[in-house]
Amino acid sequence: MDGTLIDSTNAIVQFWTSIGEKYNIDPKTILANSHGRRSIDVFAKIDPANATWDYVREMEGQIPLKYGGDAIPIPGSHAILSQLSKLQIPWCIVTSGTQPLVAGWLEILQLSHPDVLITAESVKKGKPDPACYSLGKKELGLNGEVLVVEDAPAGIKAEKNAGCKVLAVATTHDVAKLWEAGADWVARDLECVSVSVYRLRNGRRGVGVEILGNER
Repeated sequence: MDGTLIDSTNAIVQFWTSIGEKYNIDPKTILANSHGRRSIDVFAKIDPANATWDYVREMEGQIPLKYGGDAIPIPGSHAILSQLSKLQIPWCIVTSGTQPLVAGWLEILQLSHPDVLITAESVKKGKPDPACYSLGKKELGLNGEVLVVEDAPAGIKAEKNAGCKVLAVATTHDVAKLWEAGADWVARDLECVSVSVYRLRNGRRGVGVEILGNER
């Protein structure tokens, strides 16, 4: 979601800056360890008493309301989600954000809703644990090869451990870090990606993904 479908960097920076000020912690320290991770896992380090779903859901639900004007779609996100819908290709969002946060972003940025939504509350352990992606595959009913689009090293490691192919987008991290984490391909953003459907010899549908430029 964040960093893959939307650029919420400025909003998230403001959120964690406010948290840092509240707890008298350098926001840079929090930001350096929060990207791609669940907020409940971050709060478990800085304020264990508030590392609860009620508290985290309430806090994250305020982000789109307070800072929604600072978030924009990643280039190409609307187009590729439209392609997936038009071609009836099953897809899901797997995110470290909570359900209130995702619902807020989808509404404010007017993005298509996924067939399946896996949020921070869906699993016991967050990324880089692969449970979230394994659950996404299960809920979609997919047993074959699955492609995941990701922007963060923690997510890439989780996907590879879940047996997925990974297309990383260089929207928030250096290209070198994405390759180092195990990405199979790296694109600048979603404008470089398109999908298509074709028929296999056995009559079943196959999905093709074209990537314009493999970033190095």
